[in-house]
Amino acid sequence: MTPRVIGLTGGIASGKSTVSAELRRLGAPVIDADEIARDVVAPGTPALAEIVAEFGAEYLAADGTLDRKRLGALVFAEPARRARLNAITHPRVGAETARRTQELGAAGHPVVIYDVPLLVESRLHEAMAGVIVVSVPREVQLRRLMARDGIDLAAAEARLAAQLPLEAKLKVADYVIDNAGSVEDTRRQTAVVWQDIVAGGPRRPRGQGGAS
Repeated sequence: MTPRVIGLTGGIASGKSTVSAELRRLGAPVIDADEIARDVVAPGTPALAEIVAEFGAEYLAADGTLDRKRLGALVFAEPARRARLNAITHPRVGAETARRTQELGAAGHPVVIYDVPLLVESRLHEAMAGVIVVSVPREVQLRRLMARDGIDLAAAEARLAAQLPLEAKLKVADYVIDNAGSVEDTRRQTAVVWQDIVAGGPRRPRGQGGAS
C-alpha cells in the first residue's frame, strides 16, 4: 500500500509540535523531519563527518554529538553556510523519510503525516496529498521563540526571516489550525482536521483555503 502523505508545517514557534503530538494521540502515524534530521547526523554517520569537515570540530558537543544550537546560530545568520548544511543533510533526510513512509504503508497505514518545518520552502508540499498549516500571529511567534530558545528579539527576528512568511504558507494550506488560543482549542481543531483526513479529505483544490 502506498499511503497518502499529508504535510504538517507552520512558522517557527507556531506550536506545530503541539499539533503533531495531538495527531499522534488521535492515532495518526507521524514522520518527524526534525527527528530524522537528528538521526542522520548522529555520531559515526557520514553526514556528521561532512559537517565537521565543512564547519569545524568546534560545532561538536562534549559527547561527540552535533551542537545543533551553536551551528544553528551560525547558519541562520549566513545563508550561504545554511545552503551548504542543507546540501549535506537534506538528501539523507529525504531518503530516510521515503524509507519510513514505505514501511508505514507496508504496515497498512493509509495516511501518514509528514511533520516538516520547511515543507513549503523546500517545495515538498507539491508532492503531498494535502497540507496542514499551524498559524499564530507574528508577535506570538516572536514571544514564544525568545522564551523557548533564550534569545533576544534581533535573533528571533533573524530566525523568522530565514523562513517564508506565514502568509505564503497559508496560501497552499488545505487545513489551517489557529494555535493562538488555548491548548484545548488547538486540540479540538486538530481532531476536526484528522477526522476529515481519515474520511478522505482534503477535497478542495490546493490554495482555496481549508478547514480549521
